[in-house]
Amino acid sequence: MPHDGWGSSGPVTLRARRAKLRLVPGAVVLGLSLLVIGTGALWRYATALPPLDLTDAMARSTVVLDRSGTLLRPFATADGRWRLPVTAETVDPRYRAMLLAYEDRRFADHPGIDPAAVLRAAVQWLTRGRIVSGASTLSMQVARLVEPRRERSLEAKLRQMVRAVTLERHLGKSGLLDLYLALAPYGGPLEGVRAASVAYFGREPVRLSAAQAALLVALPQSPETRRPDRFPERARAARDRVLAVASAQGILTPAEAAAARAEPVPTARRPFPMLAAHAAEEAVAADPAAATIRLAIDGRLQERLETLAAERAAAVGPDLSAAILVLDNRDGRILAQVGSAGYLDSNRRGAIDMTLAVRSPGSALKPFVYAMAFADGLAHPETLLEDRPARFSASYAPENFDLTFQGTVTARRALQLSLNVPAVALMDAVGPARFIARLRAAGAAIQLPREAAPGLPVALGGLGITLTDLARLYAGLARGGSVPDLVRRAERASAESQHRVTEPVAAWYVADILRGTPPPDNALPNRIAYKTGTSYGYRDAWAAGFDRQVTIVVWAGRPDGAAVPGLVGRTVAAPILFDAFARLGIEPEPVPQPRNALVVGQGGLPPPLRHLRRESAEAGGPALRIAYPPDGSRIDLGLAADGHHTAEGSPGLALKALGGVPPLTWLVDGQPVIQSPRRRAEWLPGGAGFARISVLDATGASDSVSVRLE
Repeated sequence: MPHDGWGSSGPVTLRARRAKLRLVPGAVVLGLSLLVIGTGALWRYATALPPLDLTDAMARSTVVLDRSGTLLRPFATADGRWRLPVTAETVDPRYRAMLLAYEDRRFADHPGIDPAAVLRAAVQWLTRGRIVSGASTLSMQVARLVEPRRERSLEAKLRQMVRAVTLERHLGKSGLLDLYLALAPYGGPLEGVRAASVAYFGREPVRLSAAQAALLVALPQSPETRRPDRFPERARAARDRVLAVASAQGILTPAEAAAARAEPVPTARRPFPMLAAHAAEEAVAADPAAATIRLAIDGRLQERLETLAAERAAAVGPDLSAAILVLDNRDGRILAQVGSAGYLDSNRRGAIDMTLAVRSPGSALKPFVYAMAFADGLAHPETLLEDRPARFSASYAPENFDLTFQGTVTARRALQLSLNVPAVALMDAVGPARFIARLRAAGAAIQLPREAAPGLPVALGGLGITLTDLARLYAGLARGGSVPDLVRRAERASAESQHRVTEPVAAWYVADILRGTPPPDNALPNRIAYKTGTSYGYRDAWAAGFDRQVTIVVWAGRPDGAAVPGLVGRTVAAPILFDAFARLGIEPEPVPQPRNALVVGQGGLPPPLRHLRRESAEAGGPALRIAYPPDGSRIDLGLAADGHHTAEGSPGLALKALGGVPPLTWLVDGQPVIQSPRRRAEWLPGGAGFARISVLDATGASDSVSVRLE
């Protein structure tokens, strides 16, 4: 056939095009008419809808943060979704710009429905005979997320429009954007940009690369078919389309977009953080209604110590666990709480928080026996003690750990070597019942076997205590005897301590002694004050240490209490303790010396303090006791807050003892102040406050009282 220049269908095609062009003005008019009619219908439809329920949409995963706001551990919602709290201010600005450019360019201007987009969609529907775009705004997407519906119908679209306008009126633009950021689906149980960012990139969305931001924009459009952990190529293609729009809109330069396209997409989900898992769990149980909980824990320190505990437990042997607690001595804040060697390690029973388990402390409580003896005036660090075979009752004859005896040693040396006989001798002098009462009054929940009466074996660990309480007691030594109340939440201030375990001078004596304890192998001496403990049967290994700033207590063993041959505090727990202090990243500081501490050699001590004697008084003589002042009394001496007397010639404090063998030595807070051949004396206090007053007679017998001077 001859060619006419038009082609066989040229004139027909041209006529068809002209016919369609003649329809466009009519379509526009029709679209505008439908828009007006639709607006009226939409209003009537809106008034018939029930109120919008945002209860489920406002549900969030509970998140536990460290003191600086770093995520320690999130918890899924009640229905198993990961929907972490997020706002626009906590998301990378470049992500927000890409989101609006790709999803809703006129978001800031429309009331929830974009009239231009609706008109365009109507024209496309009329001219092409099918739905090309749904005119969906970001607000309408939020409406669909708030009220999810499976059907895709005109009625469902109308409902979205109505709900979008309602959401905009109630929440405003910023609130609606926050809701989208929290609810957008990312595949599986992941909801919201923060959960997706943590799961796919292992980071918070506050700072994202261009490629990461683009991927997070692209995924919610088809979250199940674009999941990068299942369909990485589809995820990449969707991401690159977002990058193209961002480049076209000037959000990215062409070079930035090209570099972002070269970046790989993640191919697997990362596990959510689980730092301080036990502490987080306990915080949520204590405050189940809280959406965000901020602990006093230092997240970076926590991570380092969790790694340390896991490595050392694995090196010691199978089925062993380890626990570490770090306290800030200034205010009792818990800086790190490692409850086990691995929360998810079932072989080591990692779900059990061993910082709260009641265990035998072994020799770890010996320093408090010495502190009580020092405070009562029974001994001084240079007092001579006997480390020889001794029987304290018909059936109790303690031996040392190495089955040897050192003979006559100073109290300082006896504590540093953790000798058993001197510790039991001091316990015999202070009284086990008084010792247990003192620890309980300091806030420690001491448990005795079968509620038995306290006996001398408590000096060597014959009781139960938690690592947490032990840490508080040791922090008390660093604080001059004042035991802190624990502060677990970052926003809570520490309260003034109401508990004391000993007096300032006695606390410093113990700290000074323990600082000279020989360190474990490959550790520097005289860095920290520390003490180890090994429970009977090698079930628990302990190491507790402190300096002026921080107290750390370490436990190692089997959570089920089974014996572990070779599990010794000095060789297992002490190296962990010293390594934990090294990971603090600070230089240890010694506890400051009180001004009234008695720093002398053994020869410079008052005669009753030079040697510990087990005799309480001469045979047949009356027992020594303080008749005045009474224990626990408040005595008004006219002392001002600055320590000076408020009235001229105010008297000193009268001291009176009954029984005992003169001469008598009176001590205040462990320091000798008066030596008298008589049972009456007078002491002029240096200031108001609490004082521990003790008296020693010539045989070494003693008595003590605590008073408050005003």
